[in-house]
Amino acid sequence: MRAVIQRVSSASVEVGGRALSRIGPGLLVFLAIGAEDQEVDLEWMVDKILHLRCFEDEAGRMNLSLVDSGKEILCISEFTLYGDCRRGRRPGFDGAAGPALALRFYEKFIDKVRGEGIKISSGQFGAKMRVALENDGPVTLILDSRT
Repeated sequence: MRAVIQRVSSASVEVGGRALSRIGPGLLVFLAIGAEDQEVDLEWMVDKILHLRCFEDEAGRMNLSLVDSGKEILCISEFTLYGDCRRGRRPGFDGAAGPALALRFYEKFIDKVRGEGIKISSGQFGAKMRVALENDGPVTLILDSRT
């Protein structure tokens, strides 16, 4: 499982010109499910994102997590994080999970985060989305449950 997370002042997503979700301060999470991912990858990713200390404390140090800060998440499904660009000019996506597995894990991720008391909004799985954000920092981190 892979994620690119960005600390944001705000973020929103729309589908077909219709506003779908919007958050204030928090994390924009682009989440990709790999073909070989299992429950352990899901558990690792949820725990890592919820407890990653990427928000500033009163001294200006990145010491606070989502759990500590009460901030929120906008989660966007993003299979292209598994794009393999090592050969040729067109990315290959063999490492990405198929739609059925990816949707199941994407929904489980959202449910698990929500179950931990974190406010989470999402995009529309499989849709062409327009995502807008105001990056805070900027702080952008890459997570991979397999490395």
